[in-house]
Amino acid sequence: MNNTIFDDVFRTMIEKMPYLAVPLINEVFHTSYPENVPIVQLRNEHQQENGEIITDSCLKIAGKLYHIECQSVDDTTMAIRMIEYDFSIAIENAQKQGRKYRMDFPKSCVLYLRSGKNTPDFLEIEMVLSDEKIVHYWVPTMKLETYTRNSIFEKNLLMLLPFYIMRYEKDIHEMSENPEMFQSLLNDYEEIRINLERELSGADKTALYMNLNKLIIKIADYICRNEKTVRKGIGEIMGGKVLELESERLERLQKEAEAEAKAIGEARGRAIGEAIGEERLSTLLNRLIMDGRSAEIQSVVTNTDIRKQLYKEYGILSE
Repeated sequence: MNNTIFDDVFRTMIEKMPYLAVPLINEVFHTSYPENVPIVQLRNEHQQENGEIITDSCLKIAGKLYHIECQSVDDTTMAIRMIEYDFSIAIENAQKQGRKYRMDFPKSCVLYLRSGKNTPDFLEIEMVLSDEKIVHYWVPTMKLETYTRNSIFEKNLLMLLPFYIMRYEKDIHEMSENPEMFQSLLNDYEEIRINLERELSGADKTALYMNLNKLIIKIADYICRNEKTVRKGIGEIMGGKVLELESERLERLQKEAEAEAKAIGEARGRAIGEAIGEERLSTLLNRLIMDGRSAEIQSVVTNTDIRKQLYKEYGILSE
């Protein structure tokens, strides 16, 4: 594997979880878009005469274009690359106004996963136009190393979490041989897991929790590929627990109850099986689960009198 793993993970989040980019955009451009703001994903392949260029992301939010590049190393040619990308995006989205065209450059930024003392806060190009006017093109940068675990959660920058291990990259080998440093790393990831569970505890966010977990482990496995102990420790913390949606819990309880009812019906014969295995029993079980009365399910499937009583209580017709 090589550095493209970082591009792959970043693009996966942009394409499949684009709402994660909203807090990042708010952070860089000082906007205040809500989490559920409509997002239009624009295509990232741009054809030019000298070939195709592929950008990491291009999003349209509230009528404005946003372009984010994820960079794993401090490339000194990044400013030229960014203006090339942005010029392609602007051309592709140019608007014709009579005989005139309007080109809106996207609001762009570069996320540096690795940075040093010479990594700039802004990329800048001074452009001298044909009429001698000078235009300054500049792009803000965002450096992963400046964000702690706490600030990531305070600002809801969950998109940074898969890359968080890169803050420790230079110390990974030492951690594998130093129990105190290793435990400190594990404690950090335990806090990440706990905070993720709290932030993504809603019934509609468990899939995001699981997907982020997978991406966190994917990058950690790569960064710690030569340190089995560290890799295993992070994997056990982040991959050892999967949240269960409340809807999934209810569905699981119902399936378990129906399976138990079916087993009892088969054991006691066709007559009892028909009595407890049809639609009205499934309806009753579902009502009990939704009302938090799961503890009564065993009695329902084994006691005819209790079953009839509950049919009557819930208004479910029973022969």
